[in-house]
Amino acid sequence: MRNLLKVLRAERDWSQADLAQRLEVSRQSVNAIETGKFDPSLPLAFKLARLFGRPIEEIFVDGEPGGTVGL
Repeated sequence: MRNLLKVLRAERDWSQADLAQRLEVSRQSVNAIETGKFDPSLPLAFKLARLFGRPIEEIFVDGEPGGTVGL
């Protein structure tokens, strides 16, 4: 699953550690989600959506690699 976490995080000038602290997860978890190695639980996905003020489907996109993801 592709996602926009890195872009959204960069827009706020947050490090992975900053985001992890806000989500109450490890920095390694944030990295794994950003790189697509781990899909977040539904509660964590909702927490991300609330934090960034966007619907889940704008943050996470189920699709082919190499496709485009728009803001």
